[in-house]
Amino acid sequence: MYWLGRHRTLLLTLLVMIGGTLLCAAAAGHYAWRRALAAESGQVQRQLELYAQGLQQRIDRFGTLPQVLALDPDLRGALQRRPDAAARQRLNLKLQRANQVTRASTLTLVGRNGVAVAASNWDQASSNVGEDYSYRPYYRQALATGHGRFYGIGMTTGVPGYYLSQAIEEDGARIGVVVIKIELAALEQEWLTSPDVVLASDEHDVVFLANRDAWRYRLLRPLGAAERREMLDSRQYADRSLQPLRVRTGSVLDDGGRMVHLLDPVLPGEMLWQTLALPEEQWNLHLLHDAGAATSAGRSAAIGGGAAWLALGFLVLFIQQRRRLAAHRQRSRRELESVLKQHAQELRTAQDGVLQAAQQADSGLSRSLAHLPQGVVVIDNEQRLVAWNARYLELFRFPSGLIQVGRPIEEIFRFNARRGLLGPGPIEEAIERRLNHLRSGRPHMRESEKDDGTVLEIRGNPLPDGGFVTSYADITSYKNTARELRSLADALEHRVAERTRDLDEARREAERANRYKSRFVASAVHDLLQPLNAARMFVSVLRGKLGGDARELSEHVDAALAAQDSILNSLLDISRLESGTLQTHVHAFALSPLLETLAREFGIAAEGRGLQLDWVDTCAVVVSDEALLRRILQNFLSNALRYTPRGRVLIGCRRVGDQLRIEVHDQGPGIPESLQREIFEEFRRLDDGVDQERGAGLGLAIVERIGRLLGHRIHLRSTLGSGSVFAVDVPLGAAADVPLPAAAPVPNAEPGDDSPLRGCRVWSIDDDPRVCAATRALLERWGCTVALADGPQPALEIASAFNPPQLLLLDVRMGQWHGPDLYEALCTLWQARPPVILVTAERDDALKAQAMENGWGFLSKPVRPPALRALMTQLLVRHRS
Repeated sequence: MYWLGRHRTLLLTLLVMIGGTLLCAAAAGHYAWRRALAAESGQVQRQLELYAQGLQQRIDRFGTLPQVLALDPDLRGALQRRPDAAARQRLNLKLQRANQVTRASTLTLVGRNGVAVAASNWDQASSNVGEDYSYRPYYRQALATGHGRFYGIGMTTGVPGYYLSQAIEEDGARIGVVVIKIELAALEQEWLTSPDVVLASDEHDVVFLANRDAWRYRLLRPLGAAERREMLDSRQYADRSLQPLRVRTGSVLDDGGRMVHLLDPVLPGEMLWQTLALPEEQWNLHLLHDAGAATSAGRSAAIGGGAAWLALGFLVLFIQQRRRLAAHRQRSRRELESVLKQHAQELRTAQDGVLQAAQQADSGLSRSLAHLPQGVVVIDNEQRLVAWNARYLELFRFPSGLIQVGRPIEEIFRFNARRGLLGPGPIEEAIERRLNHLRSGRPHMRESEKDDGTVLEIRGNPLPDGGFVTSYADITSYKNTARELRSLADALEHRVAERTRDLDEARREAERANRYKSRFVASAVHDLLQPLNAARMFVSVLRGKLGGDARELSEHVDAALAAQDSILNSLLDISRLESGTLQTHVHAFALSPLLETLAREFGIAAEGRGLQLDWVDTCAVVVSDEALLRRILQNFLSNALRYTPRGRVLIGCRRVGDQLRIEVHDQGPGIPESLQREIFEEFRRLDDGVDQERGAGLGLAIVERIGRLLGHRIHLRSTLGSGSVFAVDVPLGAAADVPLPAAAPVPNAEPGDDSPLRGCRVWSIDDDPRVCAATRALLERWGCTVALADGPQPALEIASAFNPPQLLLLDVRMGQWHGPDLYEALCTLWQARPPVILVTAERDDALKAQAMENGWGFLSKPVRPPALRALMTQLLVRHRS
């Protein structure tokens, strides 16, 4: 019965502890979670208001522009009567200038019939001029109410934006509409800095702005038939596929926020969804915030609540246990007291026997102490010698007859003091201090060093009857070893510090050498490209004047120069990859066109070598830098053709998890396993005996660096005698992320009698005389009038308002002169700004962006003459129009 009652009590206690812990944890966790969630919801709401303010400010910035333009007499006149070509061009230029000032996307003037009369993008392939916009809501709203607003994808440009329209009135009648388009993509870029998901939806609950691509053009609710018909008629989102947003809603907060689980697109964990209405635009702004912090706060509070209940329960149990132990201790103390008395009596009896035996010994030399390695001496309660061992006599070298049973220990202290063993200071004080310590009966331990260097560890312990036992251990070797180890540790620390400094200096020296190497390679390639540029221009002129075998010979020279150009560009690419200055443009694109282009290009080379190039088409979409991925596959195919004597080469791809592996198979001699890492180093080539031209050994080095830059793994699988497989892993993308292809540019016409280059006044400024001479010869062959082909200083000396050129070819790095700075100085002298083409060996993305921003041409050396001719023609046509 006692056993059952005890276990019943234990079970009840466990149930109370566990149940109370769970209840406290649940209550505390839920309360903390709600509090933290309410705080985060308020913060999210404030963040939404800031985003809404930024969006509204961007729209309000352009809100009054259509109203101002609607009052312009030129625009009103163009709508009253059909403008001729010259008047239409003036309107286009006027809208273009207004657009450049306001930095909007486009400005368009639409007539009463809905056809665009003029537009700011009149000179682009996606011009709005002549397009019918009568079906657009912003046009209908403006004619009906005087103004309109509409967000949609441009059917002409393919670029989404927010359209603001204003009707142009004459005598109370609306005769046309002026429309401004605001691109909001920059706003999405600002939202990218937020770790949360930021969305904007229109009146149909279609997401049209998002800081994550997977969320754009998602339906927050199903569309009705009328809504779908309205969006189809206005072609609001063109051919975009509107996918539903799959979400499971949990609890709803007091401020309107919702706790949701996102199923498509997938977001891990529970999210807090807050919405803010924008009444003026009839939009809604949404923000999805990770509620993990609130969940963590609830979890921590739950743990704290459960721990508090457990602590309280254990405290109660502890108090009860202390009471039981107190009662048990009282019973045990009485039993122990009797047992201790009995043992103390037995010990006292045994000790008395030992002391008696020691006193009865003739010499006091105890046999029971003889085996000890320490020197031991025993005194009685009257501080007289009782026993000792031979090691004690050996350590202190006492004279014969000094150590005797019954001799006071004070005489031994005084003898040692005369020998200087008690240390410095008055002798009597040292002796009295030691005697008092023995009288007090306190244990002690200390170290003492003798004059001969011996170090003794002295330990003293009192005896139960008032006597004292003292032991003396020789620890000299231990102390010496400790000192040696300490010295060795100090020396090692010193050496480690020296080596650390040496390694830091070597690292800094290596970094300086690496930076110097990168600068040296870039500078050397720049200087090498100057004569190469001149040589290619001279060869181009020479090919136009020769025929037959001589022309074929010039083509061989041009091919050799192109090969040299490829090597120099490869060196420059390696330098840019190592220095981290190579910019990437990673985006989703369809892989099939790239494989088809490579198969077509390298198929011709394969036929020339008697090989067969096969490729397997694919519908996959990958995420990478298209130009750099093309470079990797070009090097794979080039090596495969170069090292395959006969047979075929195959390029295809296969899915590996969430990656796509693009492989190039060849039937070459294979690569030994010991060399499979070395071939990715610079200037490494295999001597396989294939009788064909080989490269400089830079292709796979560039492949390895590009793969590291893009995060793409490079693979090599090879079997001797059977061939090799080079492969690269690329992340898979979604078809919806692929941007629409841009309209193909109209090809340049071949130069003829009516070519804009014929009779064009051109200046060519370069600090290399060979480049100047080659440029002059090439331009004169095309019918240009070359007024100057010289360096910066001669150009400044002859430039005036009477001789501005129609086109300027300008180098960038010319000693102390920088190309753009020289252009500004010449424009001041000319009092004009002729179109300019920067022709440079610099691979500077910032310089290229500057040229694009200012409307300048940009070509990299060595220049291909067809590219130079096409760019010159394009700039002249644009400048004259």
